[in-house]
Amino acid sequence: MESLMPRPHRSTRPAAPLTGSIGVPGDKSISHRALMFGALAVGQTRISGLLEGEDVLRTAAAMRALGAEISRDGADWLVAGRGIGGLTEPADVLDMGNSGTAARLLAGILASHELYAVMTGDASLRKRPMARVIEPLKATGAQFFARAGNRLPLTIVGTREAMPLTYRLPVASAQVKSAILLAGLNARGVTEVEEPEPTRDHSENMLKHFGAEISVTRAGKGRVIRLTGQPELRAADVIVPGDPSSAAFPVAAALLVPGSQVTVTGAGLNKLRTGMFETLREMGAELAIQNARISGGEPVGDIVAAYTELRAVDVPAQRAPSMIDEYPILAVLCAAAKGTSHLRGLSELRVKESDRLTATAALLRVNGVRVEIKGDDLIIHGTGTIPGGGLVETHMDHRLAMSALVLGQASEAPVQIDDASFIDTSFPGFLRLMRGLGANMVAA
Repeated sequence: MESLMPRPHRSTRPAAPLTGSIGVPGDKSISHRALMFGALAVGQTRISGLLEGEDVLRTAAAMRALGAEISRDGADWLVAGRGIGGLTEPADVLDMGNSGTAARLLAGILASHELYAVMTGDASLRKRPMARVIEPLKATGAQFFARAGNRLPLTIVGTREAMPLTYRLPVASAQVKSAILLAGLNARGVTEVEEPEPTRDHSENMLKHFGAEISVTRAGKGRVIRLTGQPELRAADVIVPGDPSSAAFPVAAALLVPGSQVTVTGAGLNKLRTGMFETLREMGAELAIQNARISGGEPVGDIVAAYTELRAVDVPAQRAPSMIDEYPILAVLCAAAKGTSHLRGLSELRVKESDRLTATAALLRVNGVRVEIKGDDLIIHGTGTIPGGGLVETHMDHRLAMSALVLGQASEAPVQIDDASFIDTSFPGFLRLMRGLGANMVAA
């Protein structure tokens, strides 16, 4: 549901350090996939720790509309699947809200099911291009009818006999890779995807968890994933770890506010998702991992972050896939660091919930930080202090909103955002959690 009334908020430097131990909501990427794979499996899947943000709830609603039975059982979610090829035609339009991940992955599922479906989304999602999944998925035999610019609403007419795909990703994208693999589940033969650089591998991990025949091999700097189609996926319980992209916000706030120490418990530490924490260590951040363990096939641990005077950093383009959602909050940290930081190869940020590259630069500029965009690189001139005092346009982008609110905890003057309502799409309870640590974030 689109927000009818904006919720402006103001963030002001707190009077005392941030302290406490918290858990963040479940990983959004894994939550989407758990619902989808559960719906495609035979039997009942129990999901613990599912992110109950708006994006994931849209996925749950879509899979229900396609015939899966999805219900709550206390804090857990139960999914009674239909089996590969068993989804049914939805009676109404599938509204994916703000979630590009849900829309793109679902396009892969729908392409190889013989049914007619229409997907739409909120104003932000309807601006985002879908060509990157439409073009390869056409080769399955499915038909796609989109608005100008390959944008939602999108009509998909799935095919009865889906062809397996062999596709090399032109740019590293876990969403496109996953869409192709999901289409390949109901295709006869082997679907093969080559990625130029490794991207988050939650789909591959979960396919193995549900019993699919899948292999991953190195190919130069990248990987080749091969999936045998039409397996019988077996229901398998899933424990969703805390989202490392969400953990980045309280960690960043602890690094910025003098005297702070914050622990984020049970965060996912998949090596293809932790580029942010690698970068923070290069900036000199005081970070420690405690209680490292494996949970539900994914590495998990507790992240302890303490205030640090950060130094500038040069982030190589090849690291982008492992931290693509964290660049706005990293940019805030670079603004507070001493020296000039270079964040390279950020073309993917232009097709997120907003043009995040341009919007992140604007977020910093309006708060007195000198910043430049050169091609796909973001250059931030940090001085160790952030003037603040700006009004940030969030463009209905939850990560921009949270990044600006964290920036206000370290700036000399308060920072205001035009709307906090979209934060719940990925991080329900963000404001309450941050206030519990001592942050000063209030309705404006």
